[in-house]
Amino acid sequence: MRITTFAAIDVGSYEVEMKIFELSSQKGMKEIDSIRRRIELGKDVYATGKVSVAKVEELCALLQDFVVIMEGYKVDAYRACATSAIREAESQLILVDYIEKQTGLKLEVLSNSEQRFLDYKCIASRENEFNKIIQKGTAIVDVGGGSVQISLFDKDSLVTTQNMRMGNLRIREKLADLQCSESHSEKLIEELINNELSSFEKLYLRDREIQNIIIVGDYISEIMEKPSVTRAEFMEIFNSISGCSPEEIAEKNEIPVESASLIMPSMVIYKRMVEEIGAETIWMPGLNLTDGLAFDYAQKKKILKFGHNFDNDIIASARNMAKRYMCSKAHIKTLEELALAIFDKTKKIHGLSARERLLLQIAVILHGCGKYVSLSNVAECSYSIIMATEIIGLSHSEREIIANVVKFNTMDFDYYDKLSSYTSINQREYLLIAKLTAILRIANALDRSHKQKFKNVKISLKEKELIILVETDEDITLEKGLLPEKAAFFEEVFSLEPVIRQKKKI
Repeated sequence: MRITTFAAIDVGSYEVEMKIFELSSQKGMKEIDSIRRRIELGKDVYATGKVSVAKVEELCALLQDFVVIMEGYKVDAYRACATSAIREAESQLILVDYIEKQTGLKLEVLSNSEQRFLDYKCIASRENEFNKIIQKGTAIVDVGGGSVQISLFDKDSLVTTQNMRMGNLRIREKLADLQCSESHSEKLIEELINNELSSFEKLYLRDREIQNIIIVGDYISEIMEKPSVTRAEFMEIFNSISGCSPEEIAEKNEIPVESASLIMPSMVIYKRMVEEIGAETIWMPGLNLTDGLAFDYAQKKKILKFGHNFDNDIIASARNMAKRYMCSKAHIKTLEELALAIFDKTKKIHGLSARERLLLQIAVILHGCGKYVSLSNVAECSYSIIMATEIIGLSHSEREIIANVVKFNTMDFDYYDKLSSYTSINQREYLLIAKLTAILRIANALDRSHKQKFKNVKISLKEKELIILVETDEDITLEKGLLPEKAAFFEEVFSLEPVIRQKKKI
């Protein structure tokens, strides 16, 4: 039986953790070691935008210790990730480069959507409980040091996921200079978060029944007696620590005072979500980002098999976004079929992967969202909406790729020298944007009238032509007439000339 030893490192807002796992197809994920140390990187960043030199040196020393431990375990692979503290630091690139030079570790800075997707994956790794819970309306409330992520599920489908910049460490630091009693502090925390929760309720909870809440966060499982509680039991636990100082919470639950100081902000957020949503069951899986990193690695390496399709969650999130901006469902369905068929038929030419196919599909789904804002400036508005909206599971660079594909679907294409002058796009990403844009343009031209004239479409390659055989009795003069304009760029990118051939229905 092949066993893979994997190390997962989380450089968080208030502590750094490494877990060592043994991964195997027969025994699944087994945690064999865990090392945690408190380093409040977020305390500096949220106040000044920078990490102090002293804390950077402390972090490097700890990561060097982690390297020694990994060598002792002879790990086969590792993944080291940083979250909001490093992500929001003004000197992020300098920090990451310095850490790598000092420790040899390649530190990956996760976007918020990537981080929360990994948290979500670790929850979903508890397949039996997770699949049972999300059959009914469910909210995942993920409280971190810098922000809170709320994801809603309805009948096994991800409805929406939203981020609020009100994490437990950020809240604690906001209130640090206010001299007030513990009970008064709780009221102030509620005041800080109520406006955000009220807006979320109006936009996403109206007419939606949520029966379960899954809560994710550090230390919460240490004050809960069991992993699943009723609403009444949760409120009893909250009331038992309400008004207590961090020292009292620490003594009662045998945890460090520094950790206890973050429990009350987290509990107030959870309590307000329970009240706002009205859920009856609260589940605490007791997992964190390191578990998600290990599960993600095992899944990608096909060490573990899992029934849930996470790509479908990303697509569902994009579809709900398109619905919010009133995009044409019928037009999107037609374009998806056309664009993905062209992608699949030209795979040997473009050499792109399944991940890039997913990006194309999301670009198709969102290509018309800008019409909600302006009918005369659709491309720029669509670009702005996509860049301003997190899509769970996508990195910032992937979202930027999608936004540019959507923009250049109708605007003149900017070649690399120009595009790189005002974006962070690299050459690989630029080539991907060009290829996906070329495909989207052809697909869009084939349904320019938005009337879905083609019922059966077959794509084939013949020498230097992309033959698009359509079966329809309708007048396709418009589609044939507009295709050459879009075909020029496709031919430039793929050296293939798109040609429409019509087959009349019998």
